[in-house]
Order: sequence, then structure tokens, then C-alpha cells
Amino acid sequence: FPWTANANAPESRKRKALRIVRNNTSQIDSIGQLLVVFSEFPGSNSATLVAMEKKGTRWVIVHAPFQAGIGRNGFAMPGSKREGDGQSPSGLFRLGKLFSYEEHVNTAMPFIKTTAEDKWIDDPDSPDYNRHVRGKTTAKSYEKLLLTGNDYRYCMVIEYNTNPVVKGYGSAIFLHLSEGESINSSSGCVVITPRHMEQLLKWMKPELKPSILMGNDKILMSGLKNQVHK
Repeated sequence: FPWTANANAPESRKRKALRIVRNNTSQIDSIGQLLVVFSEFPGSNSATLVAMEKKGTRWVIVHAPFQAGIGRNGFAMPGSKREGDGQSPSGLFRLGKLFSYEEHVNTAMPFIKTTAEDKWIDDPDSPDYNRHVRGKTTAKSYEKLLLTGNDYRYCMVIEYNTNPVVKGYGSAIFLHLSEGESINSSSGCVVITPRHMEQLLKWMKPELKPSILMGNDKILMSGLKNQVHK
């Protein structure tokens, strides 16, 4: 499996994450906490996640790199993510609202306790497309945020295609949990284990504008300013 290919891999992934950040400095200037998520092979549904924090003018790695699942068809090229393509979007996005099944979460991030009425609209023809709705909706399709499984026990919105919302450009892009202790792919979300999610939530501070920079490593290395992206 490519992610665990050799003993020096974690060190090389740290160096790669630091280079990616250096090559996107102007994009992340106002951000203090960043998740860098990159795949090393086009079409791969597995990626590396590196959590970083700005200390003065320097970015430092705060957690060892770990594995994340992404869209079953890998990352879309910047600007090309579309509804139902099975790809994760590429780009820089703020981390938004956290939904949780728990009454109390060890985090400074604001969160909503999920109810059976909470849904995320994925019908491109609905006026509520790519929005959270609690209660009734006229949308023909949506994702329930309260599931019988573990996946959305912690579910954080990745603010892709949220402001403005563009019809058909993709919806319901979340940072959420794997089905078990091993990583699985998704329809376009970023998937991590419960242990890693709890570490990240404990670390995140809203005033540092936690964000996620995601895409294939070669795309991110070349700098997002050189890419057309939404």
C-alpha cells in the first residue's frame, strides 16, 4: 500500500507538507492553523494529513503525519469538482460548523448537537443546495446527518462551494470519521479515525481560523495562485 511504503516516509511527508505551505504562503497569510492533505498519486483515494500551526512567521508541524481517506476517485483538479463525481475538491477552504452526536466535545470550536431533523442538501435544483437544514425541505435528495453508523459522530463542514453556492459544483464536503479503525474512501469528503479527529478538535482554536489545504501533491506544490479554483 503506497501510504506505508518505507520507513522514511513520515519524514519525507513532513518535508513535502512544509514545501507545500511555502509555495502557498500568500494564500494562507491570515490563517494560524492548517491541515495539509495531499495525495501522491493521481486518482488515489488515500492521502496524507499534516496538521500545522503558525508560530510567529514560521509554520511548524504539530502532529505526526497520518493517513486520511478522500474521494473514491481521488482529488478533482482545481475548479473541476462536480456533484456526484466521487472526487474531493482541491483548494484552500475554511473549516466550518462541527456537528456531533455528543453532548460535550473537548474542543474550543463551536458545535451543534446533531438531531434526526438535521440534513445537508445535495439536490442541485433545490434553493437549499449545499446547505444545512433542520426540519422540512422541498429538496428531492439530502444526506441525513444523524446516522446509525459512526461516520458523522464528529462531522465538520469543509467550506467548499458554500459562499457563493454554485449549482452542481458539489455538496456535503466534510471532515468526518472512518467507518472503523481503518481508513476508508468517501464520495468526496476527508475521512480520519476517531482518535485523530479528537486530537485535532482538541487542538483547533477558532481565532486561528482553522483551514484545510487539499489536493494532489504536484498541484499544491505548484501553488494555488497558479491554478483556477473555486
